[in-house]
Amino acid sequence: MNASNTSSLLKGSLSVIILRLLEDREKMYGYEITQKVKELTAGEMAITEGALYPALHKLEADGLLTTETQVVDGRARKYYSLTKIGHAEATGRIAELTAFLENLNLVLNLKPSL
Repeated sequence: MNASNTSSLLKGSLSVIILRLLEDREKMYGYEITQKVKELTAGEMAITEGALYPALHKLEADGLLTTETQVVDGRARKYYSLTKIGHAEATGRIAELTAFLENLNLVLNLKPSL
């Protein structure tokens, strides 16, 4: 798949990806999120910092994420976790995207009519 095509498809689903990862874990920091996506997709999806941090900040501004800064190896690291509202929103957005993907799959797998 073309990297720019993957990038534009990823951009539209990035908030759901973040919410899903945080739903599964208590907290994660930015680089950890990028590496987990890379690991789960065998390198097929790569989230850039330029896309990740604006998405994280938007989710935080919307009240879906909370942050906590911890010093690790002498460096400050910002951890993100879901708020109660974030957990509820994650469930809803994941269900919406799943339904959309199922419908998209039906359309893409149409058999030509005779």
